[in-house]
Amino acid sequence: MKKIVSMRHQVRLIIVTGCVLVLSVSSLAQANDSTVHGVARNMGQMTFMTVPGLPTCTQGSVQNGDPSKGPSIIFAKMAAGCIIPWHWHTPNEHLMIVSGVASAEMKGEKPVTLRAGGFAIMPSHHIHQFRAIKDCVLYIYSDAAFDIHYVDGQEKEIPPDEAMKAVKETAAKEMK
Repeated sequence: MKKIVSMRHQVRLIIVTGCVLVLSVSSLAQANDSTVHGVARNMGQMTFMTVPGLPTCTQGSVQNGDPSKGPSIIFAKMAAGCIIPWHWHTPNEHLMIVSGVASAEMKGEKPVTLRAGGFAIMPSHHIHQFRAIKDCVLYIYSDAAFDIHYVDGQEKEIPPDEAMKAVKETAAKEMK
């Protein structure tokens, strides 16, 4: 009889533990999702703006999160010929090409041409540059607050205006 009670107790403990685990994971997922309600929108519904420090030939529309505070997804457009010169980010950066053609080049590696469906990951602090070969539309996912640090040929950090001069671009000064 004692063995049956002990077994029932173990089964109840397992069930309760399982329920608590499922509820905890569900609550955590909702707490980390800034859009407790789903979001669906088409490009025509998005508001695009220039981003300070990025070239004016690039515009972005935040789709999820707050790039100044944590993880985010930005939908971006780049005009053909637009270059984001050598730089690095504190977060890991994930790029997914929707349309157009672009070139991603990591320091010390050969450039890779990315087309619709193309994907690239730039690890934290990994120096890279990006160029739109044709008008380009892409998603940018950052796993932490977004930042950009431009560097010169000696990998020394330089201001955006100086970095843009090297590629004949102009850095945006404000969001508009």
